[in-house]
Amino acid sequence: MEFKEVVLKRRSVRKFDPNKKLDSKIVRDCLELATLAPNSSNMQLWEFYHVTSPDKLKKLSNYCFDQNAAKTAQQMVVLVTRKDKWKTRVRWHVKMMEGKFGKKKWEDYSKRERFAFTYYKKIVPVTYADFGGILGWIKYLFYWLIGFFRPIYRQARHSDMRVVVHKTQALAAQNFMLAMTDAGYDTCPMEGSDTLRIKKLLGLPFGAEINMVIACGVRLPEGVYGDRIRLPFEEVYHKV
Repeated sequence: MEFKEVVLKRRSVRKFDPNKKLDSKIVRDCLELATLAPNSSNMQLWEFYHVTSPDKLKKLSNYCFDQNAAKTAQQMVVLVTRKDKWKTRVRWHVKMMEGKFGKKKWEDYSKRERFAFTYYKKIVPVTYADFGGILGWIKYLFYWLIGFFRPIYRQARHSDMRVVVHKTQALAAQNFMLAMTDAGYDTCPMEGSDTLRIKKLLGLPFGAEINMVIACGVRLPEGVYGDRIRLPFEEVYHKV
């Protein structure tokens, strides 16, 4: 399909056809496309749990309050943020750059290469590092003071960085859902869930957070609840 066709066809489907099965490989391919979404500093602080086990699907449906999309889903995907893995991702980036640029003396790197190393070795750690929320507030106040004199990045608190990783995961979610539509499948993103029980079901650590659960299947006609309704574009569009 053309991109506009995909966007127009994608709907949040609440009832899926029980007789039409999904090809797990196609769903996996769509998740691989999801990982090509833009994300903050290319840190990729996300994970995707593709649930196909009937037993786990039943439990996951219950943890999503047995809403119709969850009850009738052939498969589900749990999108997880992993802010707690930022150090691992930094090391991965540094290793990748060393492989690309080579290991040499600092002065032998180009200006662009030195900036890349500085960004991941110093700037990213300063941005993500926190100790019980205290360091985040110290950074926030420090940047706020600098902000009196020049533009400065202000999202320094723990809560701010949580927003960053959830935005990143949401971008991947949209990639996934559009890819599924293009493949002839349907989806329904669900925020209503017991995230603590889902974390236990998937064996996730404390630092992981559930972004959303996406139910997957092939739509029934009654699975689309009415026409798509949006505010008049003029209410949300501002040309500056």
